[in-house]
Amino acid sequence: MERHFDQELAELKEALLRMASLAEQSVAQSLKALVQRDDALARKVHADDNELDQLQIEVDDRCIKLLAMRQPMAKDLRFIAMAMKICTDLERIGDQSVNIAHRTEELNKEPLLKPLIDIPRMADIARGMIRDALDAFVYGKPELARQLIQRDEQVDRLNQQLHRELTSFMIEDPHTITRALNLMSVAHNLERIGDHATNIAEDIVYLYEGRDIRHQHEPVVST
Repeated sequence: MERHFDQELAELKEALLRMASLAEQSVAQSLKALVQRDDALARKVHADDNELDQLQIEVDDRCIKLLAMRQPMAKDLRFIAMAMKICTDLERIGDQSVNIAHRTEELNKEPLLKPLIDIPRMADIARGMIRDALDAFVYGKPELARQLIQRDEQVDRLNQQLHRELTSFMIEDPHTITRALNLMSVAHNLERIGDHATNIAEDIVYLYEGRDIRHQHEPVVST
């Protein structure tokens, strides 16, 4: 019986790893579509999100059955509870990527407003956070999860910087408003992806250390 339970937990972990891989891929493809102005790839991001949605349903179903049938204790209970939270954040990362893809299709209808510099930097940091969260989860490294939380501040600062710059564009030339708002939306979605990666990192610390570190890091203050 115990061996079978271990196998069920392993299968749950594999499903989460698959979700994490798809979530990172979704972020990468949405940004590639933006940078390369590729409408077909943007549409593919939306279509591929269905697999992430289905995996979320599968993970939730596995977790509920394990809780009901196995009545896990201690670390196993924490793992199942955190799995449900992690899969929600991963699914939302996919949703944020779809939002970026939609904004890309809108942006591609007009000439590029400005060179894309800050947005790809935000995406690189956010993707790195997802990858490190995955490594922390697989290899049981809560210290790595703690480190990646600090990088969310970089994403926040870039978002604030870009918001100020795009606001200036709109004030100086009203014809830029639509494109500027779409770029702001892209940046906002990347900022939210960073937040979801941070949530996952906090869950990983709780999983391996039994400590709740939510709301313990300082927010970025606009200047």
